[in-house]
Amino acid sequence: MSDERAHIFSDLSLSRRLERAEMQGNADFVEARARVSPESGACWTEVAGAYAMFDGVESPVTQTFGLGLFEPAAAEDFGRLEEFFFSRGADAFHEVSPLADASLPGLLNGRGYQAVEFTNVMFRPLGAGAREADARAPSGDLRVRPAAEGEDELWAQTSARGWSDSGYGDFMLGLAKVSARRANAFSFLAELGGRAVATGAMSVCEGVALLAGASTVPEARGRGAQLALLDARLRFAAGLGCDLAMMCALPGSASQRNAERQGFRIAYTRAKWRRARRAA
Repeated sequence: MSDERAHIFSDLSLSRRLERAEMQGNADFVEARARVSPESGACWTEVAGAYAMFDGVESPVTQTFGLGLFEPAAAEDFGRLEEFFFSRGADAFHEVSPLADASLPGLLNGRGYQAVEFTNVMFRPLGAGAREADARAPSGDLRVRPAAEGEDELWAQTSARGWSDSGYGDFMLGLAKVSARRANAFSFLAELGGRAVATGAMSVCEGVALLAGASTVPEARGRGAQLALLDARLRFAAGLGCDLAMMCALPGSASQRNAERQGFRIAYTRAKWRRARRAA
C-alpha cells in the first residue's frame, strides 16, 4: 500500500464522516430518550444538513452537529434552528467543525453567538493496514466484555458511580440509562474480581465507530481499565467491519492521552457556539 493510500488526511471528507457518526449517535440517543421518557419532549430535526437535537434544557445533547458542513447555512436556517431551541426553553448551541463553510463564523458572530467550549475530534484507522497501538497491560484480574442483555441498569449504575466524586453522579445516571438503550450502540463493562468497575460505549455509523461513555469508579482508577476498554472496543469495531474509530476529548485531557496511546490523532478542534434564548 502506498503512503498516499495508507494515510488519512484531515480534510472535508474525513470531517463529514466523523461528524455524521456523531450526528447519528446523538439522534439515536434522543430517540431512545423519547421512548424511555415520552414526557421529556425529546426530539430532533434536520435543517440545512445539520441535526438539531432537544433532550431537555440542561442536557449536553441539546445542540446541533454538522452545521455548515454538508451545505451552507443561510440566515433563515439559523432562524429555524433558534426557534427549535428557544421554543423549548433552551439556549441555541452549535458544535461546529473548522472545515465547515467559510461563511459560518461571520453568521455566528453576526447573530451574537459566543464560543464557549473546544473539543478535539480524534480518529484512527481500523482493520487491514492499521498500525497496532501500544497499550499498558491491564491488571491480571481485569476482564472487559460487552454488557449482556438485561445489564443496562448495571452499566448505567457503574457509569454514574464513576462520576460520584464530581457531584454529577445523579445527572450522569439519567444520561447513562438512556445511552444503554440506544439503537446502533454497544455497552462495555470492565470487571475486577468479577465486580463491574468501569464502562465504555460505542455507536456505529457507516463504518465509523464512535467511542464514548468512559467512566471508572474512584477506587479502581489507575488499574488500566480504560485502556483495556478502549482496546476491546477497537477490536470489536474492526470485527464489525468499521474502518475508522473516533472519539472526542477535551484538549490536553487524560482521555486525549489515553487515545493517543492507542494510535489516535487529532483530526481538528471543534468549537461549540452558544446564543442565549430570548427573554420571555
